[in-house]
This record gives sequence, C-alpha cells and structure tokens, in this order.
Amino acid sequence: MATTRIIPMHLNKDKTLAQCLADRTDYGINPDKTEDGELISTFACDPDTVVSEFALSKREYRELTGCVQESDIIAYQIRQSFKPGGVSPEEANRIGYEFVKRFSKGNNAFIVCTYIDKVHIHNHIYWNSTTLDCTRKFSNFIGSYRAVRKLSDLICAEHRLSVIENSQKHGLSYNRWLGGHEKLSNRDLLRMVIDAALEKEPQDFDAFLALLKSSGYSVARKGRLLLRHENQKQSIRLESLGEGYSEQELRSVLVGSKMHKPFVRKKYPKRKECTALISDIEAKLNSGKGYWYDQTMKVVKLKQMAKTLVYLEEKGFADFDALANAAANTEGRFYELKAMIKATETRMSEVQALRMHIINYSKTREVYTGYRKAGYSKKYLTEHESDILIHKAAKKTFDDFGLKKLPMVKSLSEEFAKLLSEKKAAYADYHKTQEQMRELLIHKANTAYLLGLEEHKQQINERQRDEK
Repeated sequence: MATTRIIPMHLNKDKTLAQCLADRTDYGINPDKTEDGELISTFACDPDTVVSEFALSKREYRELTGCVQESDIIAYQIRQSFKPGGVSPEEANRIGYEFVKRFSKGNNAFIVCTYIDKVHIHNHIYWNSTTLDCTRKFSNFIGSYRAVRKLSDLICAEHRLSVIENSQKHGLSYNRWLGGHEKLSNRDLLRMVIDAALEKEPQDFDAFLALLKSSGYSVARKGRLLLRHENQKQSIRLESLGEGYSEQELRSVLVGSKMHKPFVRKKYPKRKECTALISDIEAKLNSGKGYWYDQTMKVVKLKQMAKTLVYLEEKGFADFDALANAAANTEGRFYELKAMIKATETRMSEVQALRMHIINYSKTREVYTGYRKAGYSKKYLTEHESDILIHKAAKKTFDDFGLKKLPMVKSLSEEFAKLLSEKKAAYADYHKTQEQMRELLIHKANTAYLLGLEEHKQQINERQRDEK
C-alpha cells in the first residue's frame, strides 16, 4: 500500500536555477537516509551531476523554443509512502522507479531516493520538468493527483502489495448527482424564454424583444444587446448563450432563412456497471452491517449470477474447460504484449538517453579539450565545472553502452520514432486484451463458484492436509 503526493517545484526569487535545484535534490540525496546512496536510482542522469544536467536542459529548452517564464516550474517531486513492514527498501525503490518511468513515459530524467529513516519506508522522487529532447515541458494537468494515485495503486497491485480500498474520493458534483435535473442557470432560463418566444412566431425582432420584456427581462443596448431578468444582478449578452442565440442568428430565424434548434438540458450518462466477483459479494453479506444491507447484497449477488450466465451463453462457452482455456490464452497474450511494450520502452529510454548524451558530448567537447590542454587545472575546472561534469557523464554512458563509434543523432531519432509507432500500435491491443482478460477471469471465478469447484478444491486440500 502506498500514498502519494505530487509537488511542483518553482524557481524562487533571489535564487539561481542551480541553487533552487540543489536545495531540493541535496535533501533527497542524503546518504544517512539512503544507506550511503545504495537506495538511489536514476534515469538519464547521474546523482553527482543531476543539478548540472537539469540546468543544462533548461538552457537548451530556452535556446530551442525561446520560451522564458518568470515563475517557472523547474522540476516536480512526488512523495510515495508505504505501509510499515509492507515492503523492503529495495522493492520500494524499484516500485518508485517503475512508477515515475511509466508516469513520465520515459520522456523525462528523474532520480528516486528511498528513505529508511522513518517507521514507514518512503520515496522522494524528483523529475525534470523539461523533456529529454529539450523541446517540451511536462504540464501538470487537472486531476494529476488522481492519475498519480491510480498508477501507484496499479503498480503496487502488480507487485502483490495491498492498496487503499476506501480512499476518500471526490464524489459527483451536485448537478451530476441530481442526474441532469439540476437547478437551471440564468443562461439556461434565458434560452428557454427565447425558445418560447420564437414558438409564438413574432413578426419582427422588435416584437420578439417585446415578448422577452413581458417575461420579466429588461433590454439594453451598449454596443451589444444585453438582457437582464428582474431577479438577476448581472446582464447577459446574447452571444454568450452559444450557437443559435446570437442577435444575427435570431434575426435570420425570424425572417425564415434559418431554422432554430431549441435548448435541451444536458443529461449525464449513467455509470457503466462493472462485472464483480460473487465471492466478494458473498464476503460483504457476512460483514455484519445489518439486515437491509444483507438484503441489498443478495439482490446484487443474484444479478451478478445472471450476468455471468448471460455472458457464457453469448460467448458460446460449452463447458468450464472452454472458458478456462480462453482465459488462459487471453492472459498469456496480455503478458506477452506487456513484455513487448516494456522492452520497447526500455529501448526508447536508452535511445533518448544516448541521444541526449551525444548532444551534450558534442556541445561540451571544446570546453573539455581546453581543460585537458590546461593540464586539468583546478582554476579551469572551477570556471567550467558544469560543462566538464556533463562531458564526463556522457563519456561514462558511452563506456557503459560499450560504444566504440557514436551513432548519428538522426538515426537515433528515426529509431525512436519507429519504436514510438510500434508502442502506440501495441497499446491499443494491450488495453483491449487487458479488458478481455479481466472479464474472462472474473466470469471464470464466478462460474467456478456457481459450479462449486472452489468448494470441491478446498475439500481436496483439507483431505490432503489430514492425510499428512
């Protein structure tokens, strides 16, 4: 189980970009809390040069796009906390790494620091707001905290960790809760009054305005036509009512050159009912919440039984073995696609990192050559420390890849585009197969429950234990 929180990190006043980055990352890279750095993992950056690399990407972004912001978001931080005793430090670090890699889609450099100084193990994750190709920035979208929590729970479930089942979720808005029959806004009321006036077929626009006045609306013209009901505080412009309600459009309707489409209140669709496990419903029956709750759950259980039987008939499964084989085949296909997508993402990350380091290596080559000609002077190092560290990090990456000859940036970009296309194509099949697998596995479990196979299996296991 893990709880999460996303924190945008801004550029503070009276501080340089490097100082602001160092303030955050130096706190995360704490050897006393990360077992001397053993519980630190990175992607497309190095713990020793993370500040310089992040700062260089910002400089590249400004040069490529020309965008400069006064209150810039320089990085993002996510705190990911785990239940005490529920996970080892190494696994927590792997979960954090997998989480941010999937959340950023491998487009941003990041560092994951796992802290063990508290009773609960927790991760401090920092990722660069600028992408690896330095052409875009991560945008903190509305509802990102929900996406973060959902992905974190999914990865925890994949690692067989518990998730928070009764998290405090935001409910529907009052309007949605009313099912579309909410209290009408002033603009909605005005649209309905206009529709009623047009149904009376007034002779001209003045007659039309007279009908609106008789409905309690005052009419004023200040460049544009303004309407205000006696119970309203502010006037409403006709143009603000949407398509079909501007003055020009209404005049066209009155002369017969245009048809008017009356206003219809928006109704919200019902939530899709998901297939549920009968065993889970059975467990709720014995939760001790009272007679009426048990009666309701019994009805839900009967409906789910009927849904499973209808599914078996629609899909043409003659027996349980056919259903089990279909579920096994779909599950195998799902994990095959998942492995292929992960392999593609890994290679995409390698290509992105290699491309970035080749560009950095090329841009800092002259500085490093000067450093070498200066006899590795400490003074020269102090003046050009950022570029020299980046050059060394790039050279280390080439050695790790075992490259004797550097590939062309163009060829890497073409390979990345091809991999991205393959990944997008695979994802469509992946999500479809995932939904099919989920449905098959649930109906398989429900069918086993209805046939008493689980009870029979349990009796066999008990008999085997008694024989031992």
